[in-house]
Amino acid sequence: MEIKEIKQNKKQYLPLLLLADEQEDMIDRYLERGTMYVLEENGVKSLCVVTDEQNGILELKNIATEPAFQKKGYGKALLDYLEKRYRGQYEILQVGTGECPSTLGFYEACGFTRSHRVERFFIDYYDHPIYEDGKQLVDMIYLRKKL
Repeated sequence: MEIKEIKQNKKQYLPLLLLADEQEDMIDRYLERGTMYVLEENGVKSLCVVTDEQNGILELKNIATEPAFQKKGYGKALLDYLEKRYRGQYEILQVGTGECPSTLGFYEACGFTRSHRVERFFIDYYDHPIYEDGKQLVDMIYLRKKL
């Protein structure tokens, strides 16, 4: 398994990025200012994008794993990598996600705790309804983990 930083041609990974954030213009808001990492093991399995949100906060804007390889530890491996890579440079790793039990459970199992919510985020910022596990997402739930 190898994790590499991608500095150019980030849009080549758009199909995978769209698994975690299904509206391209929302991805465009953070992709170029963010740092992208790709996890490869006999091909790309997973990726993530993080941004510096100032005041010691590193934000995970996108993390996605190819569907055939989900629930095999690739997402957790990326989170572990981020923690080691950025420990001492940032105080907090935060992520915003929809109110979906399986996704929230993943982050909580990885040591994140709920921080705050942005009401109506998915209604106000997306041009179509977003569904996860059959439930429409409305509020953005933020979780944080100390680095």
